[in-house]
Amino acid sequence: MGRFFAMDKNKKLESLRKKMEAHFSARKIVFGEGPADAKVMLVGQNPGEEEEKTGRPFVGRSGKFLNKILEKNKILRADVFVSNVVRFKTPENRKPTKEEIAECMPFLEEQIRIIEPKLVVLMGQVAWMATRIVGPAYFETYHPSAAMQYTKARARFEGDFGKISEIVEKL
Repeated sequence: MGRFFAMDKNKKLESLRKKMEAHFSARKIVFGEGPADAKVMLVGQNPGEEEEKTGRPFVGRSGKFLNKILEKNKILRADVFVSNVVRFKTPENRKPTKEEIAECMPFLEEQIRIIEPKLVVLMGQVAWMATRIVGPAYFETYHPSAAMQYTKARARFEGDFGKISEIVEKL
């Protein structure tokens, strides 16, 4: 029965992807990736250059660092759904504007409703603005790029993923 439920979620995610592609037709979007029935969802700010090229979230420097932290904490990236609030690269990779965030937020909300994760990890200030959908628990931490740049942020980020690992074990 679970397999059919996941297939239904995959169809809903594909429908959402098509809606996003139509809505942002002038931009290349990075939809997100991971299992449709993931128990954990990681949400960042917006894609960078590497993500735009590949169409996959968190594959650049921040993604490599994130993968290292996930592996260190025995969290398989293949088991989590990875996404962003804003689904396109901003000019000069600047922080998204309030208007861009507001335009993209309904798509993130719908993605969370479809996947129904038990835990949503919000990485960075833009992700912290996400609407809290009823159902999952939410955990705020720094964005991997901030953790790479600032010692205190890195210590907190790594510690947070230790806590997240403990939460994931109980899911």
